[in-house]
Amino acid sequence: CIFLSELVARERSGHTAVVEGTSLYVWGGYVSVADNEVFLPSNEIWLYDLDSGQWEFASMKGEVPPSMSGTCGSTLNGQMFIFGGCCDDGQTNQLYSVNLQDRQFIWRKRKHQAGSPPSPRDKLSCWVYDDRVIYFGGYGHKTLSDLNNSRSFIVDEPSWVEDVFWGWNNEVHVFDPSNDTFYQQGSPPAPRAAHASASVDNKGYVCGGRVMETRASDIFCLDLDTWTWSEIVPASPVPVGRSWHSLTAVSDKSLFLYGGLSVDCKPMSDGWIFDIETKKWKELGHPYKDKPRLWHTACLGKDSDVIVFGGSCNYILQVDTGHCNDALIFQTMPHSLMGLCEDYIGINAGIFQKQLPCLPGKLRKAVEKRTTFFRMCCVRRETLQ
Repeated sequence: CIFLSELVARERSGHTAVVEGTSLYVWGGYVSVADNEVFLPSNEIWLYDLDSGQWEFASMKGEVPPSMSGTCGSTLNGQMFIFGGCCDDGQTNQLYSVNLQDRQFIWRKRKHQAGSPPSPRDKLSCWVYDDRVIYFGGYGHKTLSDLNNSRSFIVDEPSWVEDVFWGWNNEVHVFDPSNDTFYQQGSPPAPRAAHASASVDNKGYVCGGRVMETRASDIFCLDLDTWTWSEIVPASPVPVGRSWHSLTAVSDKSLFLYGGLSVDCKPMSDGWIFDIETKKWKELGHPYKDKPRLWHTACLGKDSDVIVFGGSCNYILQVDTGHCNDALIFQTMPHSLMGLCEDYIGINAGIFQKQLPCLPGKLRKAVEKRTTFFRMCCVRRETLQ
């Protein structure tokens, strides 16, 4: 059952968002209610049309996962996969999938048939490559017997309870959906959580993140064919260290970094482009300097636009009241001529009322969506004033 609404998805942080086709799908996360952390319902999903800017709400069914934040979401062959996260019972290592293309939104719990799944964790990241999902890092717990003098886990000393240890890891786990198997790979960089990752071709990139009281600014690359890691030493000044930020591949040679929590616990609103070939960072000018975000999501839209949704504008471990529900659209590359024309007509739809019916059907539909997009922007702007 799907409902069209002039409203937007509820404010949230620690949620999952993916793009499939021309829609952004938003699921899960949490919000603060009367100083309490409340996980949002897991049997609902929100769809944001990238062309019209309209939101839809859909109910979900099947083997519905618990309500969670800090899950790791990805799409593969039209399905959204979520792994890990934190629910009312603590961190989990369960894996679920849902078909986004049939619009039935039926959850399926994936039971691994071989190999060992990662230990319970949240605030991890992943890449999708060669029809597999590759998970990296995160914050979670292991038993004393699981540690076994492992260098892949740094214990968070204050959280030690009997023989259960919480901490940061740098494990790489590969999930193959074709046979529901897990296996481990690689000799990765230092353990971390709340980092950001992106992939370009057969390369997976990791940037920053937190371990203990440190928030890093480093960037590493994993070759997803050979499973070899390399640290990239930038040939330019680098953004300050941070966690809870986002990293999005916007071309075959560039990554876009946005927001996060700085080393001095300041919510950030800066945007940066990293050129993979020259290994240089360049700060990107944008209109959202007054909108810091952390623990948000960022997804690639059309024309290399990046859609940032939700997150918090406050340091949520101190003042957990700044959750957001606006969609920020960052233009990282020049738009196509067709896109510019559609936008111009959409903005000035009143001028072209007589000409619009003469357009071919597909083009007319695209222009109508852009007209709706700019109308919705005006409505929301007036609502905020």
